[in-house]
Amino acid sequence: MEIGKNCALLVIDIQQEDFMDMPEDIAEAAKDSRWECILNGKRVLDVFRRKGLPVIQIKEQHRADMVDFGRELDGSEGVHCMESNPYSDYARLTYPVKGEYLISKRRYSAFFGTDLEILLKGLRVDTLYMIGGLTDVCIHYTAVDAHQHDYHIRVVADAVAGSSDEAHRYALKAIHYLQRDALVTVEDVENA
Repeated sequence: MEIGKNCALLVIDIQQEDFMDMPEDIAEAAKDSRWECILNGKRVLDVFRRKGLPVIQIKEQHRADMVDFGRELDGSEGVHCMESNPYSDYARLTYPVKGEYLISKRRYSAFFGTDLEILLKGLRVDTLYMIGGLTDVCIHYTAVDAHQHDYHIRVVADAVAGSSDEAHRYALKAIHYLQRDALVTVEDVENA
């Protein structure tokens, strides 16, 4: 596996409200499996930053009057990621740095109603690496849309987390069905 100039990293919905209880001390956080996804995601992010490759930080945001939730609240999720909530900002550990691209989205897919496609074309990207969450929701729908836009997809399986272990496994299986090389690990990325 090679990570080259036509690759970009999508950091999907790694937002503070999911990591408020995480210890500031990385060694302390590493003792708790709840933080494995973001700690692994940081390792992947570090690789892309070191290589000077595009990093696109994506966060879900909703307006105070909730007009942009659409059918999302018909499912299992309650009201979340409100623009007025400071905890809906990017998580501290993976917070964007200068030169990274920022995209706010209103739906599960990072392609839906955003300028992601324009950005990727401008960057001449053909392969998208993905970290974050939720595997069975925003990762899955973004991966499906990326596939339908003819991108190669690489979901870093140990740097994503689902709404449940079962949902996580089934989403990874569905993504693998789309592209047989779609699932990679943090170790794969670090050794590329």
